[in-house]
Amino acid sequence: MQLAANQLSAHLQKGLRPLYTVYGDEILLVQEAVDAIRAAAREQGFTERTSHTVAGAHFDWSEVLAAAGSLSLFADKQIVEVRIPSGKPGKEGSPAIQQLVQAAQGNDSTLTIFLLPRLDKATKTGAWFAALDNGGVTIAVEPVERAALPQWIAQRLQALGLRVAAGVEGQRSLQFFADRVEGNLLAAFQEIQKLALLYPAGELSFEQLESAVLNVARYDVFKLSEAVLAGQVSRVQRMLDGLQAEGEAAVLVHYALSEDIRALKRVKDALDAGRPLPMALREQRIWGARERLFERVLPQLSGPRLAALLQAAHLVDGIVKGLKQPDWPADPWQALQRLAMRLCRECAQQPSPTRSR
Repeated sequence: MQLAANQLSAHLQKGLRPLYTVYGDEILLVQEAVDAIRAAAREQGFTERTSHTVAGAHFDWSEVLAAAGSLSLFADKQIVEVRIPSGKPGKEGSPAIQQLVQAAQGNDSTLTIFLLPRLDKATKTGAWFAALDNGGVTIAVEPVERAALPQWIAQRLQALGLRVAAGVEGQRSLQFFADRVEGNLLAAFQEIQKLALLYPAGELSFEQLESAVLNVARYDVFKLSEAVLAGQVSRVQRMLDGLQAEGEAAVLVHYALSEDIRALKRVKDALDAGRPLPMALREQRIWGARERLFERVLPQLSGPRLAALLQAAHLVDGIVKGLKQPDWPADPWQALQRLAMRLCRECAQQPSPTRSR
């Protein structure tokens, strides 16, 4: 049974299942989901908890199987937690997990909780995950995307009796807060808790937020790619500065940017050859958020402009590897900034309403 994280509270009010699987990379939200399950379990008499971490391909699953199959020595009900940080239970783990799922069916004395990182599509089609999904409740914890972050912050502030001003001023405050904590949700949570300690319940001014909220943003190279394709110039500049300050490898940033340019060029060539856009995107393995971004920007990008961007990416590749190029900065990060901004501005342009399709 699949359940969204925001449905968990209502689900737990209706009763507790003997098996849960919580998976995702957002540590704060995963921990909150597991804490909610534990709290519901404690109310129902589950007072003892054991935890097992699957580390390495030769992990001994017999200890987990024994814990799940035995009665607690000190309580009538127990919680058995199994953490698999790699998301790969191994050859011996798959049958063990399926055995644990079978043991959980109808077992009202043992609550089993699996904790996993974000899983790819191939992993979720495996026999062991299918057993968890069919035999219990699986909860996918999705990250809070940048566009949704201001609203998330507002909700968390409200839960603590705090709020920002109404209208444009409040939106400015939330955007400022989001810029400071982007990519670091745990730190965002901590900054919100700090505000509750610093100020009484009520409305927060922009000046109060500005003086109290630390710059704890953490940036992801592939989120940079999404910002570039979305044409978000100021955000791209901020992310490039952040990535450089964090010591990210320039070659990895170049790879992400050049891969987007190559993919755009390949899809554009396929469209010019008569291929339908959905088919061209599938052939280039463009899915999810990137698919929507490609659909938006491709109509306004011509083949020659993409060819010029591809040539620019080739030149920056040389600069990143220590070569000098005429009319380009010698510093790799300055060259990356020029390339990123060039692509970003191309993607930000709106197609003319008279342009033929």
